[in-house]
Amino acid sequence: MSIFVDDRTKVVYQGLTGSQGRFYGLLNRDYGTQVVAGTNPKKAGTDVDGIPVFAGVADAVAATGATASCVFIPAPGVKDAVLDAAVGGVAFIVVITEGVPMHDEAWFFNALRRDHPDVRLLGPNCPGIISPGRCNIGITAGHIAKPDGPVGIVSRSGTLTYQALYELAQQGIGVTTCVGIGGDPVPGTSFIDCLQAFEADPDTKAVMMIGEIGGSAEEEAAEFIEQNMSKPVVAYVAGVTAPPGKKMGHAGAIVSGGKGTAQAKMDALRDAGATVGLNPTAAGAPSSWSQSCETTSTMSAPAAVGFRPTVAPASRSASIFAWAVPLPPDTMAPAWPIFLPGGAVTPAMYATTGFVISALM
Repeated sequence: MSIFVDDRTKVVYQGLTGSQGRFYGLLNRDYGTQVVAGTNPKKAGTDVDGIPVFAGVADAVAATGATASCVFIPAPGVKDAVLDAAVGGVAFIVVITEGVPMHDEAWFFNALRRDHPDVRLLGPNCPGIISPGRCNIGITAGHIAKPDGPVGIVSRSGTLTYQALYELAQQGIGVTTCVGIGGDPVPGTSFIDCLQAFEADPDTKAVMMIGEIGGSAEEEAAEFIEQNMSKPVVAYVAGVTAPPGKKMGHAGAIVSGGKGTAQAKMDALRDAGATVGLNPTAAGAPSSWSQSCETTSTMSAPAAVGFRPTVAPASRSASIFAWAVPLPPDTMAPAWPIFLPGGAVTPAMYATTGFVISALM
């Protein structure tokens, strides 16, 4: 299974006739996503490589049965585009656009909650969402994601999301759904929304959460993890060395008034029971896993860290064992085993942003 989107999702691209909308709309269609329509009030009645263009989302929904929209409208027009999508009848809106004014974000965030409570907004300023092999909405490269896996990913960072997907795929580990919630101050979908959905998804066995400095989203997620998550959670927080008061990339990535620091977020997540990556540039030594794996692969990775134990394995032959540990420079020994039920895997090390897991069947 997957969360939020699957192979039944039908997508209308708002801005399909623009260069970026066309590029990613066609790319997503080629991936297998049902891209059924585009919108442009001035080009209604035309098409983009066979995809019909309508004046607005309501017309597209009536003609094609679209259930989701992807917004590639320039920032000044995003407010109207989101409202057009919600009124038009889609249940899921993905806003890729960067640079949306904060007051516009706050306006349509509250408008959706008040007038369209059944509509989910993802973004703005996000890479989108991918349920590998089923549906890809946004700008994530589909070929770097492996389907049918036990891991769900939620991230504020776009590029670290891509690295996580790619390195998981390199080690033969698939993903149920990867959600990029975006780094703006008013995200439509939060960490908690995604954690809650992954917790309810029977095919997601563990969750990878990638945060960054600024705001309180990670601290709020930590509280949710402690009180509600039965599945193991691995977290990494970017921005450990960020100077206070300086925006680091995203509009929401800023330490202000002593709040929103990476260390505070890491402490909160660790106290909640999540396993937290300590150093995104450290190398995970393959020899660290020789005690636990019959076979390991040689590769360098960011900080080595893994999942916390939740369920004791019933038997070695029917279980996936994974050993993982924070690896400061002088630390070499694995720390704890965990159990992920189901699915055959070859002995492998998986390395990704803040994580190294060594699996043995």
